[in-house]
Amino acid sequence: MSRKGKSTISTKVTRPTSTVLPYQTPRLRDHYSLGKKLGQGQFGTTYLCSEKATGHLYACKSIPKRKLLCREDYEDVWREIQIMHHLSEHPNVVRIKDTYEDSVFVHLVMELCAGGELFDRIVAKGHYSEREAAQLIKTIVGVVEACHSLGVMHRDLKPENFLFDSPGEDAQLKATDFGLSVFYKPGQFFSDVVGSPYYVAPEVLCKRYGPEVDIWSAGVILYILLGGVPPFWAETESGIFREILHGKLDLESDPWPNISDSAKDLMQKMLERDPRKRISAHEVLCHPWIVDDSVALDKPLDSAVLSRLKKFSAMNKLKKMALRVIAERLSEEEIGGLKELFKMIDTDNSGSITFQELKDGLKKVGSELMESEIKSLMDAADFDNNGTIDYGEFLAATLHLNKMEREENLVAAFSYFDRDGSGYITIDELQQACKDFGLGDVHLDEIIKEIDQDNDGRIDYGEFAAMMKGDSEVGRSRTMRGNLNFTLAEEFGVKDKSTSDC
Repeated sequence: MSRKGKSTISTKVTRPTSTVLPYQTPRLRDHYSLGKKLGQGQFGTTYLCSEKATGHLYACKSIPKRKLLCREDYEDVWREIQIMHHLSEHPNVVRIKDTYEDSVFVHLVMELCAGGELFDRIVAKGHYSEREAAQLIKTIVGVVEACHSLGVMHRDLKPENFLFDSPGEDAQLKATDFGLSVFYKPGQFFSDVVGSPYYVAPEVLCKRYGPEVDIWSAGVILYILLGGVPPFWAETESGIFREILHGKLDLESDPWPNISDSAKDLMQKMLERDPRKRISAHEVLCHPWIVDDSVALDKPLDSAVLSRLKKFSAMNKLKKMALRVIAERLSEEEIGGLKELFKMIDTDNSGSITFQELKDGLKKVGSELMESEIKSLMDAADFDNNGTIDYGEFLAATLHLNKMEREENLVAAFSYFDRDGSGYITIDELQQACKDFGLGDVHLDEIIKEIDQDNDGRIDYGEFAAMMKGDSEVGRSRTMRGNLNFTLAEEFGVKDKSTSDC
């Protein structure tokens, strides 16, 4: 997708294409010592750094200039720096301290947030009570309101872009990564498709949008905090976008019957598809669920095993088989907790879980799913379709994401499928694997087509790893910037800014 339609308002400074800053700076290393790597983003790497004069610790985001391909990319970085300074007095925005530039990098020295990402806490915690979720959303939308009141649209709100300033439970949440943010004027519309797949608003896909997109993204975060999964999800990026444009917002299945009507009311108002009818940041902050703590029930929602089963049920067959392979090579230390969970559910100690045992087991961990929903989860985990879930099937279906994404586990799983050691998984090798796992009719052509990025009819390791680390569950969401790997016109019939889909 072309970036030609990009519309931004910023202070234009005449400068050569080879520099971001309109002034020369000293060398970063004259003032700071760089330490360990803290994180890797799409456009830069963040390091721990120490100020030589004081010994104070900061974070340094280093952006390689080789990734800045045109003048507009240079202006994007300059605008990010401007916006961070513009918002830096807000208590819930990461503060920028210094900026440096040399022939290879642009360095942004910022406040250090040692508590990690909101994303990681969501994964570790497994669920949030309504009161906890209300506090987090109050902070997130408070940042949005500050941005909008200062004429800034964030455009990439997601849990990965919020950091805690310390590891403690009372840590303060702070917004970061303003790389896609823009200045805007009231009534101005933008057309470039940017953001992150799960969190992008429908009007962004229709290429005509304003600051209301940030409220939609915050609404998606709220849905994940309370429900454990994104409101609109699918196996592929284009499938996610189709759900965002047309999918039904599920507020009926577990855990939504146990969530207050006030929370669901706010959810629906934030995820209103018509941006003209969508609630504003100020209105969110005035909503009874946010204002009145007595309405937000302090009740844990969903269970880790249930949310993992849900994620597993959405995966394609190759990913499920790969998880079986990974599960079999994990140490006792890594799977001890899952072994105990299996034994808890397998009440007759038969070595397999029946439908009734799964139903009773999920009830023990607080689930109130309907029988049809439990049957769907059962069918997803029951690889060989024998009517029960054995220990291997259970491990695969309930593995934590961090084990699935470890490099050594990915290599071992890929080698299992690549029987001839050619470096590629072919359709014949997939057919043999399906046979070994006792799988019946599987649409292998569709699976290969979905994963095969270079369209050579086979799956290499890079494509396999991308699938395993991909967004078929509540995983990290890739930021979109510039070109997407699909065409709106092909997927949705989008020919201009007003379509039947939009």
